[in-house]
Amino acid sequence: MKKNAAILTLALLLCFVLFSCKEKKSNNIPNRLQPPVKVKKDSTAPVTNAGRPPIINIVDTIAPKKLVLFVSDSAATSERISGKLSLIFKQKLGEYIKKQQLQTDGYPMVWYKTNKAPFFFEAGIPITKKPAKLPKGIMVKNIGGDSAIIAHYYGPYSKTNMAYDALAEWAKDNKKKKKGNPYEVYVTDPIGTDGKPLDPYKVQTDIVFPRN
Repeated sequence: MKKNAAILTLALLLCFVLFSCKEKKSNNIPNRLQPPVKVKKDSTAPVTNAGRPPIINIVDTIAPKKLVLFVSDSAATSERISGKLSLIFKQKLGEYIKKQQLQTDGYPMVWYKTNKAPFFFEAGIPITKKPAKLPKGIMVKNIGGDSAIIAHYYGPYSKTNMAYDALAEWAKDNKKKKKGNPYEVYVTDPIGTDGKPLDPYKVQTDIVFPRN
């Protein structure tokens, strides 16, 4: 599924100002709850070569098993996705995880169900144990444990469509069929500890295509 650059940039920046776990258990969401990041054009910002292609490494593997706490939502326009994700990660999921003292178990992830308005999506955070009772609007699901094609992508979010194209081409060449909706796992925080944006070619996003 291809998505335009505006959706990706807004969504991913929000995911990472809220969450920076490194695939280890944590009792709480890190205290990095901030408004959406607006990067100013100045001499301290990393310079991106517009003509430089992203790095895309494709592997045929088994998707990691995860128990994901998630919320389903929609947005009428791409510009509204950022506000929706801010609400989900900061309030609906973030506050619930803290209140219930749940342990997180991975990186934030998003499923984009559509690539044009209205935009339907699911946003989730992996946890180690299912809560005894869930509030209205928050759900859990098990993912992974089956075959998947994963693109380890390094580059600007505006070029992630190239990873989707590469995955589709790989699947066609190898006679594989995708199973269900792909999802994105945001492995690297694009904002450094100093508050400045990192070189996008050092930021990893995994795009997972479950397959038959």
